[in-house]
Amino acid sequence: MTLQSIELPALGKNQQVLPKSPKIVLVVILTLVFLVVIPYYPLLKYPLLLVNINSPPASSYESFKVDDLASIPSSDNADKCDIFSGEWIPNPKAPYYTNTSCWAIHEHQNCMKYGRPDTEFMKWRWKPSGCNLPIFNPAQFLELVRGKSLAFVGDSVGRNQMQSLICLLSRVEYPIDVSYSTDEKFKRWKYTSYNFTMASFWTPHLVKSEESDSHGPTHTGLFSLYLDEFDEDWTTQVEEFDYLIISAGHWFFRPMVFYENHRIVGCHYCLLDNVTDLTMYYGFRKAFRTAFRAINSLENYKGVTFLRTFAPSHFENGLWNQGGNCVRRRPFKSNEAKLEDQNLELYMAQVEEFRKAEKEGKKKGLRYRLLDTTQAMLLRPDGHPSIYGHWPNENVTLYNDCVHWCLPGPIDTWSDFLLEMLKREGVRSHEERLQFLSDRKIQVR
Repeated sequence: MTLQSIELPALGKNQQVLPKSPKIVLVVILTLVFLVVIPYYPLLKYPLLLVNINSPPASSYESFKVDDLASIPSSDNADKCDIFSGEWIPNPKAPYYTNTSCWAIHEHQNCMKYGRPDTEFMKWRWKPSGCNLPIFNPAQFLELVRGKSLAFVGDSVGRNQMQSLICLLSRVEYPIDVSYSTDEKFKRWKYTSYNFTMASFWTPHLVKSEESDSHGPTHTGLFSLYLDEFDEDWTTQVEEFDYLIISAGHWFFRPMVFYENHRIVGCHYCLLDNVTDLTMYYGFRKAFRTAFRAINSLENYKGVTFLRTFAPSHFENGLWNQGGNCVRRRPFKSNEAKLEDQNLELYMAQVEEFRKAEKEGKKKGLRYRLLDTTQAMLLRPDGHPSIYGHWPNENVTLYNDCVHWCLPGPIDTWSDFLLEMLKREGVRSHEERLQFLSDRKIQVR
C-alpha cells in the first residue's frame, strides 16, 4: 500500500513568511514527527515491528535481521487473489528455524534429528497464481493476536500445525506452559509479552468417540462414533477463544461403528454381522456437521472459526498399514497431481458442511473462514517423515509416516496462509458485521 504524502498548506500572498531560523526549527520538528509517526501511519494498518531483544538465536540456515521483519510486504492484489491456488517455488533462504533451535518439535516429526539425509524439502515456498504470499512474519503475527487466543481443535496433524507455529514464533518469543492438566493432548501456551494464548484440543473424530476394540479387523482399533453427540472435551472449553482452527481426517480411515440416537446406524469396515457399511464418508460428513453445530450453539462464542481443510497423505506402493511409503524428494507441479478419489470425497464433504455451517452461523453474526491447504499439500509428497521419526535400531512399532509433516517443512506454509487471512480479517469482518446488522434491521421491520 502506498503512503499518501503529507501536504502542508501553501504560503499565500497575505501569509507572513517565517524568519530563517524558525523555518529551520519547523523543518526539524516536521522531520522528527515524520520519523516517529510514519511507522504507525493508519494506512499501513500495522506498525513496523521489532524483534524482542530476548529472542533466541536465529536459524543457522539464515542470519535473521530485525529489518527482515519490517520489510516483508503484504500480498499484492490481496483482496482479490486466491492464495490457495498456485505452485511451489524454490526458497533458498528457508528454513527459518531448525530442529536444534526449536524445542516444540514432536519427536516423530523431527526428521533431521533422526537422520533424514536431504534438506531440499525445507527450501520451498508457496507462490499463488495471481499474487505473492509473504513469508510468515512472527512479530507481525504476535502484534495482530495481542490480547487474543487461538485454539487448534482436531487430531495430531492439528498439533503438528501448532508446533510449527510455535517454532516460527520462537524467533520473537517462546511461550510458557499454562496448561490446566498434564495431559499432552490438551495443551495451553501463553506468550506473556503479548498476552496471547494458544491451545490444542485432541479430538480425532470431532464428535464423542471411544475405542471399543484395541485390535479391530485391521489391528488398528475399532472406534465407536456418536455422530450426533458433542465431544465435550473441547466444546465446553472453546467459547472463550477468539480463533478456532478445526481439522480432522486421517482417523476416519480406521474401522468405525456409527451411532445416532444411541443406536447403531452403520459402520465403516467394521465387519460386524448385520451392520451396514456406510463408508467413512458418512461418518466424516456427519462428524463435521455436529462439530459445526456445536460451535453455532455456543451462547457466548464470538470468535472466528477456520476450517483447515484435509491435507492428503502420500503413501505409495501400499496402504498406510501395509508397507506404503513416501520417498519422493521434490514437490509435484500442479499439473502432475490431481485431487481425486478419497481425497476429493473428503475435501468436498467437509467444505459442503462448512458452507452450511457458515450460512447458519451468519444468522448469529458468527464468522467462518476456509483455510484451504488441500491443493498446496497435495503437491508435497516430499515433506513427510517416512522412516525418519525414530532411530533405525529403536525397538518401536511405527508405520512409515506419510501423514504428518517434518519440522521444519511444508506445514510451515500454513502459517503464511493464516497470517495473510488475519491481515484481511479486519476489513472482511467489518463488512460482514454491517451486512448482519442490515439483515437484522430488515427482519425487525
